Amino acid sequence: MAFEKFNEGSQGNFPPREMVKGNWKCADCGKEITELPFEPSPDRPIYCRDCWGKKRTQKFGR
Repeated sequence: MAFEKFNEGSQGNFPPREMVKGNWKCADCGKEITELPFEPSPDRPIYCRDCWGKKRTQKFGR
């Protein structure tokens, strides 16, 4: 899954984020991830957009 729409609709005068390409799997659902807006740390889990959204909602109560 790519985060192609990550920068769409962003506010401010920030340049688009550089995407890091690779082959990862979501720590929750196992979905393939091919692009991330950051360099992942080997000691932290990586989540797809759907699982990250669910975790963010749970954590921050939104």
